[in-house]
Amino acid sequence: SHEVGGKKPNELGIYDMSGNVWEWCWDWYDKKYYTKSERVNPRGPTELGFFTDKFRVLRGGAWHPSADYCTSARRGNNFPGICISINGFRLALDI
Repeated sequence: SHEVGGKKPNELGIYDMSGNVWEWCWDWYDKKYYTKSERVNPRGPTELGFFTDKFRVLRGGAWHPSADYCTSARRGNNFPGICISINGFRLALDI
């Protein structure tokens, strides 16, 4: 990983969206969520199920040996208590 702001921002002015760490999201994970969600700013599943009450969403392009894990569109999941070197977080507020 590297310090935030060490590379140029993307076209939206956001720094380090790929090649740094996966970012924890507030959303609970549901593998099929995007097949039934709103297209603009989906908020994550509201009903908890077997998987959705166990895994949180991870987003972004972490440094990783496989190129498909390095894109900012990549979406993953893990138990919220997991602490590994390719996971981090970004403080953001949706107003």
